[in-house]
Amino acid sequence: MNYDDILCQRIQGVKPSGIRKFFDILEEMKDAISLGIGEPDFQTPWHIRDAGIYSLEKGYTKYTANAGMAELRREIAAYLERRFDLHYRFSDQLLVTVGGSEGIDLAIRCLTDPGDEIVVPVPSFVCYGPLIEMAGGKPVYLELKADNEFRISPEQLKSVITDRTKAVVLPFPSNPTGGIMERADLEALVPVLKDTNIMLLSDEIYAELTYGQHHVSPANIPELHDRTIVINGFSKAYSMTGWRLGYAAGPKEIIAQMTKLHQFGIMSAPTMSQYAAIEAMRNGDEDIEKMRDEYDGRRRYLVEGLRRIGLECFEPKGAFYVFPCIRSTGLSSDEFCERFLLEEKVAVISGAAFGPGGEGFVRCCYAASMKDLAEALTRMDNFLTNLRKKQGKAGD
Repeated sequence: MNYDDILCQRIQGVKPSGIRKFFDILEEMKDAISLGIGEPDFQTPWHIRDAGIYSLEKGYTKYTANAGMAELRREIAAYLERRFDLHYRFSDQLLVTVGGSEGIDLAIRCLTDPGDEIVVPVPSFVCYGPLIEMAGGKPVYLELKADNEFRISPEQLKSVITDRTKAVVLPFPSNPTGGIMERADLEALVPVLKDTNIMLLSDEIYAELTYGQHHVSPANIPELHDRTIVINGFSKAYSMTGWRLGYAAGPKEIIAQMTKLHQFGIMSAPTMSQYAAIEAMRNGDEDIEKMRDEYDGRRRYLVEGLRRIGLECFEPKGAFYVFPCIRSTGLSSDEFCERFLLEEKVAVISGAAFGPGGEGFVRCCYAASMKDLAEALTRMDNFLTNLRKKQGKAGD
């Protein structure tokens, strides 16, 4: 059998995630510290877990409505209004998905015809470009810069829009950079998008994790509301990664098509997770505040530590990552990460894994204990010191 001929050429042509190889090496190491995986180190709060357990004890294990339980969609609508002043009808403008990732995939597939272009700001999360390619579209990468705090300027956006542009991904707060778009930044995009049919796919999974300011969605801007699909979920704000639950909010015409695709491909999101999510939406605001405060302290500690040992580092405004520049070491991002892991047993992620513009940076996740962060900084300081000594000898 020639499987190359049998398999879809479009799928075969998509490269695997650049993140995974570092985890494969890490699994074989003892006493290693991982600042790689973007997962909260907190347990899901007990009252949320208890709601999931209770649903099992009561035998609530059947399929739900395709779009998700009406009770959960009502709670999501109330949460979005309470926390972000976003207004959506639970009946036809909300869809419960299997994680935020499914919501992104559904939106891209429902928007993309073969040859359509979708603008993807980079560095950004690894899924956008591959999902666009697998849907038959073309990702158009828009390289963001640290000196502009990894924001999109209207001039940049205008420069990449063509008559094939179908949508723009807005991945803010950003993984891996921690960059955000404030209200004025979003309002500046209005003249560029006016009189077009370009949609905005706003990945807001880190919306609750912003520091020093309140998150603003493009859907908060009146001129952008009707062209915005909001993707969010429970993984980051409530430390519910393994529960695999997210949601999409947007115009009813688009949510209807996303629901149809979800119906045929998935049926419905996990029932137990939906019951747990209802509890999270109703009574989880205090949990969010506690975890965000802890992340904020870790953020400031890690940025200060990286700068102290000689690495330039943009101060992230959201999410739970720092994105230090490692160009001063003379190593590529991949080389830095591989050597740091092998020599000091600390895993960070190559910036190159996050698309054009990521080379010369590495991503460090501070969803780890302060003890691990302190030890990782010590090991990085040692790594940089030894590297400089070796480079000094080579230059003699």
